[in-house]
Amino acid sequence: MFPTPVANASAPTRVAYKVALPISLVVWLLPLIGVMVTSIRPGSDLAMGNYFGVPSSFELGNYLTVFQNTPMGLFIMNSFKVTIPTVIGAVALSCLTGYALATYKFKTNLWLFFMFVAGNFVPFQILMVPVRDLTLKMGLYDTVTGLVLFHVAFQTGFCTLFMRNFIKALPSELIEAARVEGVSELRIFWFVVLPLMRPAIAALSVLIFTFIWNDFFWATVLVQGTHAMPVTGGIISLNGQWVAQWHLVSAGSVVAAMPPVIMFFLMQKHFIAGLTLGATKG
Repeated sequence: MFPTPVANASAPTRVAYKVALPISLVVWLLPLIGVMVTSIRPGSDLAMGNYFGVPSSFELGNYLTVFQNTPMGLFIMNSFKVTIPTVIGAVALSCLTGYALATYKFKTNLWLFFMFVAGNFVPFQILMVPVRDLTLKMGLYDTVTGLVLFHVAFQTGFCTLFMRNFIKALPSELIEAARVEGVSELRIFWFVVLPLMRPAIAALSVLIFTFIWNDFFWATVLVQGTHAMPVTGGIISLNGQWVAQWHLVSAGSVVAAMPPVIMFFLMQKHFIAGLTLGATKG
């Protein structure tokens, strides 16, 4: 049922694993390494066709140029304005809905849960036109608020699925004992269930932060102006109108990728605890 540990596998399998692992790692990291090297190339290298060779010089000033000559700082600030409220809103709503779906038994419980799950399988492309029209009618098109509200609405389905399953795995005796003592449902949620959900909240926050920060599709569909454009949609503006400035685009891409990476390393302990909680039994 479970895969055989590598240490217990046959000798040829262990050798193949040791050979394939570093090769796979290099292949996986190759595009990232290429972007990082390009980010420190001078523009003359790219103009002369030196795309993959050793840079003629190392221009760390490309990163400074990105902030001095382009609205990169504004794009990053917009991404924070979109991502942080979305994470707070989606996780907070999913904690409440997940608790209700996991602990209450009523006739429409299964159908409500099915609706939350089914929403995750709707392709983005199908929603593009109706969501854009809706934001236009509501006066939310080309605004940070419109982008936040859409992300909260769409991400709540996945978050509810995650939280409902997590709460379902908690000992039901804790909730039942609190109800027998006459504790209100709100206090049960706040003082009994919510403290136990901290690892799940941390793991889910990292996931949603990464999803929203890296979103490109909706950033370009629902926003046009630089005043509300997130960094994923604004990076293309680093390119020149007549000359391709891929060294600046690469530097901007590296900068844009740093916040999710930093957050993951800061929350790594809680993230792994949230994902592995309940995987083994003592």
